[in-house]
Amino acid sequence: MVNDMLITVKLPYPMTNGRTVRVFVPRHEEGETFPVVYMTDGQTSFERLPGELGCWSTHEAVKEEIKSFGRGAIIVGIHNDLGPAQRASELTPACIGEQQVPEEMKGKIPSTGEVFEDFVLNTVMPYVEKHFPVRKGRSNTAFCGSSSGGVESLYLAMSRSDIFGMAGVFSPALMIYSPMDLEKWFMGCLGENKPYIYLYSGGEPGLEAAICQFTEMLGAILERSYPSDLFKKVIIKENPHNETAWAKAFKDMLHIFLDN
Repeated sequence: MVNDMLITVKLPYPMTNGRTVRVFVPRHEEGETFPVVYMTDGQTSFERLPGELGCWSTHEAVKEEIKSFGRGAIIVGIHNDLGPAQRASELTPACIGEQQVPEEMKGKIPSTGEVFEDFVLNTVMPYVEKHFPVRKGRSNTAFCGSSSGGVESLYLAMSRSDIFGMAGVFSPALMIYSPMDLEKWFMGCLGENKPYIYLYSGGEPGLEAAICQFTEMLGAILERSYPSDLFKKVIIKENPHNETAWAKAFKDMLHIFLDN
C-alpha cells in the first residue's frame, strides 16, 4: 500500500525562474492508477495561506469521494508564483478576443493564455504522466480554475477537447471579452469531441455579481448550442468570490468527473 503523497516540483516556465507544481496522489495499491484533475492556483489547492480567503481542500474532496464511492483522483495544482498581474496575463487567452479594459489599461496586462496552455500540455502533463500513476485519455483528464483561471479552464477544454474531457469553470472572469467575441470563439470550437462543462458562479454584490452576469450569458449559450447532458450550471446568488465557496462546488464537480 502506498500512502497519500503531496509532491512539490519546479518546472521550467518561459521568462521566469520556473513554476511550482504540486501533485496529490491518494493512498493506493501498487499498480493502481487514477484520473487526473489539473488546476490553476495550486498555492490554495491544498491548504489555506496567510491572507487568502480559504482554500479548495482538493485532497480532502478526493478522500471523501474515495470513502463514499471508492473512486479517487490525482490533483495537480499549478501555482501562481508571480502575483496578480502575471496571473491575469497568463490566464487570459488572446485568441478569444480583445480585452475590454479602459484605454489607460490597454497593453499593460498582455493576453498570454496560449503560453500557459503550452506549459500545461508540453511540460506539466508529460512530467505528471511519466512520474505518477495517471490514467491517460480525455475521459480521465479534467482542467479546473476560478476567476481568470475559470477562463483558462474553459479555453483549454474547448480548444483541446481531444485532451480534456471536462472543464471546471468556476466564477469565470469572462467580462474581459465582449459577448460577441466570446460567443463567436465558443461556437467556433464546437466539434465532434465536446468536454463536460461544470459552470459555477456565486452572486454576492461586487465582483462576483458582475461575473455572474457573464456566467449566466455563457449558460444561455450552452443551453441553446450544447448537449444538455454535457454541462451543469450552478448559480448560488449568496456566495462570494473566494476559495471557500469554490471548494464546495469542487466536490460536486469531482463527483461528476469520476462518475462519468
